[in-house]
Amino acid sequence: MKTIIVSDLTLKKLEAERTAPLLFKEKTALALCADGFGADRIELPPVARPEEDPVVYRTVCGRVRRAAVAIPVGATEQSLQAAYECVRQAKQPVLQVEMPVSAVQMEYEFHLKGPAMLEKIAALCAAAKATGATVEFVARDATRAEPAFLLQALQTACEAGADEVTLCDTAGLLLPQETAALVGQAREAVQGPLYWEACDALDMATANALAALQAGADGLKAAMMGTHVLPVDRLADALAARGEDMGVCAGLDGTRIHHDVAEMRRQIEKADGSVAEEAKGRDILLDKDSTLAHTARAVRELGYELTDEDMGRVYEALRRVCEKKPSVGARELEAIVASSAMQAPSTYHLESYLTSSSNLTPAMAHVVLAEGERTLSGVASGDGPIDCAFNAIEQIVGFQYELDDFQIRSVTEGREALGEAVVRLRSNGKLYSGVGLSANIVGASIRAYVNALNKIVYEEKKA
Repeated sequence: MKTIIVSDLTLKKLEAERTAPLLFKEKTALALCADGFGADRIELPPVARPEEDPVVYRTVCGRVRRAAVAIPVGATEQSLQAAYECVRQAKQPVLQVEMPVSAVQMEYEFHLKGPAMLEKIAALCAAAKATGATVEFVARDATRAEPAFLLQALQTACEAGADEVTLCDTAGLLLPQETAALVGQAREAVQGPLYWEACDALDMATANALAALQAGADGLKAAMMGTHVLPVDRLADALAARGEDMGVCAGLDGTRIHHDVAEMRRQIEKADGSVAEEAKGRDILLDKDSTLAHTARAVRELGYELTDEDMGRVYEALRRVCEKKPSVGARELEAIVASSAMQAPSTYHLESYLTSSSNLTPAMAHVVLAEGERTLSGVASGDGPIDCAFNAIEQIVGFQYELDDFQIRSVTEGREALGEAVVRLRSNGKLYSGVGLSANIVGASIRAYVNALNKIVYEEKKA
């Protein structure tokens, strides 16, 4: 019996399709769900927010216990190194060299002809291999490419260091027999693992996935939700029904998939006000007509347990905000809670910070805090200036709190815009939120962390 690899695409697909990015807690919940039901690999979106994404991805890598974690490397060696720093602490980091292989897309995206694209593929695969991570070459539009060039691209990638290759059906127009023929040709051309990413545009993703396995594919890519993806619950059912006859199996827990995936879909749709019209006016969308009870329910939905006094402060702040804008969503409510509730005396006060970051050396941070008459300092490295600054603060206080959520946004416009950061820390099962405001987003993030830290210290001293 051949055991196949199943890679979960949910995070990558949702980040590309949604107008609003996933919240920190949603990303980690999706990753843990995939890890729990038996996905062999979890694929992250490419780095789009250099200050925020490394913190999120590093946290995901730290929480995933079993699965490998993959990330696209972009088109330059600099972006490749940034991607590697995001996943290097994963149990098995995978760097994905994703490149178009059809003539139209090569010209449109990179203004390159076939020979130049082969050189680019080779250079990126070699650079990725030098990191020591597993290297996966992904032919993004394999079904639109000339067959001869596709095979040449796969062979070039393998010769340059790619450990495995993936064929993507972006068009979604293939019949199962056509899928089998394409996978069979690729199987003869490469020696390493070969994966297939199906498209469900014609509702044939499951049939094409099974055809790919029969033709020699070593793994499939599926997702819990997303447009035109191979649904992981349908894949699990298909393998349970026909896998033994085909001589293949996967480490998927079908029972957990049907329960956990349905719950994750419900939570994601509920949290995204744009997904369902009925979500408007409910828990995470408040307006001037929302009552104290509505507000309290929404705050509990975010995970906070507030006293009546703090809840009153949040409600008053909400009413002031709703005088200036028609409604308040989850992100705005997070900021209101952070700035209005659980206010505490400043046990720690930020004196100064110094960060350095480049593509040549690890990021470093030196943070100085004042605690009464004492001056405390910490120096730490990390994945980017914000991550290492948080590590330096943890070094000062001698404790590592669970980072439950981290958000960055601009609150004014222009080059000199003010940045606001919201940090949620979890201590002894309780959430503490801090907000920071600064023209420097690193400074805003540090101030938000210290703000949340002061609330933790104050609450624990009272206890």
